[in-house]
Amino acid sequence: MSVPPWAYEKAVLHPHDPRWAVSAEVERDRLVELLAPWLVDGVEHVGSTAVPGLAAKPIIDLMASVANRDAVVGVLVADGWAHVPPELDRQDWRRFFVRPDATGQRRVAHLHVIGAGHPRWADQLAFRDALRHDEDLRNRYQALKLDLAHRLGHDREAYTDAKTGFIRAALRRPAP
Repeated sequence: MSVPPWAYEKAVLHPHDPRWAVSAEVERDRLVELLAPWLVDGVEHVGSTAVPGLAAKPIIDLMASVANRDAVVGVLVADGWAHVPPELDRQDWRRFFVRPDATGQRRVAHLHVIGAGHPRWADQLAFRDALRHDEDLRNRYQALKLDLAHRLGHDREAYTDAKTGFIRAALRRPAP
């Protein structure tokens, strides 16, 4: 199995772009229709592109809550999503998909398919909403991300892993 070029993308942050929300809504609507037989809690725009004012990698993160994570793999692959096998993703709480651009060189969107009722669903929404409503939290998270992108941008997994402590602490805080 060959590794696609987008798997080697560096973590490069861009200033927030309001077009991200528009792109996410278009993709969300497509996914709601495509995944309708399996959807439980819908499809949500999560991640940094879902937070106005927050710098982000220009990759739309979407999350779908489904009755059976494995049942949707074929329909998503047929729709142009690249499935990252669980043994490579190493996140047992989800099935992970990447929407590459037309050239296949870079990522345009990520889709995290989560089994209905998994606590990760609520955590993702809580963190997104906290960042949207708490300017201090958003500014501190952005400063961390900028530092990590500078130091670890060449290693996307290390960049992502290094944010975990901040996210866990934010989820333990009372709402602003």
